[in-house]
Amino acid sequence: MRYFKFIFFSLVAMSAINVQAQTQTDSVLSVRQCVEIAIKNNLQVRQSEIAMQRLRIGYNQAKENLLPSLNGNVDHSINSGRSINPFTNSYVTQSYTAGNYNLNANLTLFSGLQNLNAIKQTSLNYQAGKMDFQQAKDLVTINVITAYLLVLDNTELLSQVNNQVEVSKKQVERLEILEKQGANKSPSDLYDLKGTFGDNQLALVNAKNTLEASKLSLMQSLNIPYNKNLKLEPVSVQDVAKQTDENSDQIFNTALQQLANVKAAELRRQGFEKAVKVAKGTLVPTISLFGGIATNYSSAAQNSIVRDSSVVNTGQFVNTPAGPQSVFTKQANYDNHNIGYYDQFKNNYNTQFGVRLSIPILNYFQNQNKVKLAKLDLLNAKYVEENTKIVLQQSVEQAYLNMTSAYNRYNVLNDQVKAYAESFRTVEIRFNAGVLTSVDFVLAKNNLDRAKLNLINARYDCYIYNKILDYYQGRLAL
Repeated sequence: MRYFKFIFFSLVAMSAINVQAQTQTDSVLSVRQCVEIAIKNNLQVRQSEIAMQRLRIGYNQAKENLLPSLNGNVDHSINSGRSINPFTNSYVTQSYTAGNYNLNANLTLFSGLQNLNAIKQTSLNYQAGKMDFQQAKDLVTINVITAYLLVLDNTELLSQVNNQVEVSKKQVERLEILEKQGANKSPSDLYDLKGTFGDNQLALVNAKNTLEASKLSLMQSLNIPYNKNLKLEPVSVQDVAKQTDENSDQIFNTALQQLANVKAAELRRQGFEKAVKVAKGTLVPTISLFGGIATNYSSAAQNSIVRDSSVVNTGQFVNTPAGPQSVFTKQANYDNHNIGYYDQFKNNYNTQFGVRLSIPILNYFQNQNKVKLAKLDLLNAKYVEENTKIVLQQSVEQAYLNMTSAYNRYNVLNDQVKAYAESFRTVEIRFNAGVLTSVDFVLAKNNLDRAKLNLINARYDCYIYNKILDYYQGRLAL
């Protein structure tokens, strides 16, 4: 019975999860919701957050290293044979138990400012970790926005291809009616348009496949299961075909101040500068305070108590006129009693307190090599920072060039669509009047269709590249 209950509740839980996931993907998602889902589900973002938390713990540990250390030790042993009695500090040949208890404290007063510099270093590293975490979220954001807009782009392209199919279909139906009525002067026109209709249908299939592929890519970015019913909230792209007022140099200078990965590289370089000072601190003497308290216990510890006294012969003689006489002495008789545990614990304690000066003289040149390695790490961090800025400048220049090209392309295509639309309008009128052949009609239609598709792509390219430039300037809005 328990087994069946377990299966029942498991199925109910799985069904609830599936319903929740289905509801999430069936509803209309905005770009902001997609970004939030992606950041929540992205494992690289989670790993970056873990790395940031590790750096935070390291920073806290560096501050806590200023506190004194306090450690206690408890030792219990069973001894047999010849050993030293810890109570009398003499050799005994017997079995006994012993215990040692101590509590020690240490406080570093000066260590070449290692602890203070380590606090500054770990603080800088923690700040760099925050920037890495932000950078991970920014990359997910820009990738999701790009994938999101690609779906919208392909959706609009599919709508345009559907319109093309409808136009071809109506023309084919019109010529079929004329063909049946015997009014079609050129039978080849019907077959030309049927061929064009077939091309448009093939383009429709390809557009649907492209749209589904872009949806799949977006869902993979969100790390959610694929659902063909995914719907996205459209964005306003009327004002996207515009050119930014800043040039690439201005955008680059702004990015240097705003972009998280640049800040992270700068903070790490500053952290390695502090690491060099930490390494140099190992060459300086260390001054520390120490103190402790200890006590011990031994089962062999005994206490002797005088019971009575007696006169015993010493074995020595003295000469008297009467002859040699034995020498007697008075001797005390003792009773031995084991000393109790708590009495020993209370009476055997001792304390110590002092100042320790530790001078590094020769330690296999480890400290000197630590300084050299720290300097090499600093040099490498400078190269990483410089390379980050170079890559950023190249990326900004490329994005600016892409934006400019997309803007110019959009303007040209916008004029081209207007021209081809007017051309197709007149050609369609003349073709319907029987003045032009199907070749002229198909040519005009293909020109207009191609120009409209290119215009849609150019419009979304402008939008995407403007978003990328906004990201570089730290003003990416969803």
